[in-house]
Amino acid sequence: MSLRITTLAERPEFAPALWEMDSSWRVFMLQDPIADLFYPVAATDYAEYVLVADDDAEPGRIVARACMIPFATRGAELPDDGWDGVIRHGWLAVKRDRPLDAVSALEITVRTDLLGSGLSPLMLAAMRDQAARLGFRELVAPVRPNQKHLEPHTPMTEYAFRSRDDGLPHDAWLRVHVRAGATIVKVAPRSMVIPGTLAEWRGWTGLPFDRSGPVEVPGALNPVHCDVAHNHAIYVEPNVWVSHPL
Repeated sequence: MSLRITTLAERPEFAPALWEMDSSWRVFMLQDPIADLFYPVAATDYAEYVLVADDDAEPGRIVARACMIPFATRGAELPDDGWDGVIRHGWLAVKRDRPLDAVSALEITVRTDLLGSGLSPLMLAAMRDQAARLGFRELVAPVRPNQKHLEPHTPMTEYAFRSRDDGLPHDAWLRVHVRAGATIVKVAPRSMVIPGTLAEWRGWTGLPFDRSGPVEVPGALNPVHCDVAHNHAIYVEPNVWVSHPL
């Protein structure tokens, strides 16, 4: 594969197809309401923070994307609301004309048929390079460990710091970050919050959602909390903050 990675600012023609790429994201994961503060304006407000990759063998067809967002820390530590928090802080900083003194990764997505082909580490390296070009000295990321869904009842505070005999993280995606030079900082316990009615959750998952209590949803890192009496279910996903010095 002859991979070409550029920013959306450099190749705005990719904007219409950016979110139509086949991906492994579960439907429920696309329902976080805070995402509306970034994705609808990514091509206009954050084009230099969005990376697109295509292959010369398939010109014009995206094979992977990577998104970042600048935000304002104002000296505070990394937020417990992780992914939601950096999007909200980034949006508010722009609206309130505050200095954007930090940058966070939001996602790296590889086309479904190319999963496992080694594209994710390449996109991570390109993301680090772009953050440095934009003048940042650190790239942070609220990482979604890609094997945690196999253990939905294991606390993230235990899972995130589990290591192999060689000292590297047990989780494969955390391992990619550490090999690239990142340090695990802490858990973001409420990184993404996805609420919905029971009908919405049935539509998103195909599950009945007919009993109150925890519901195991394929692809979810934690059980979803279902309340039949009040006709809602809420998914609170923890992520893992990592820091990449640049």
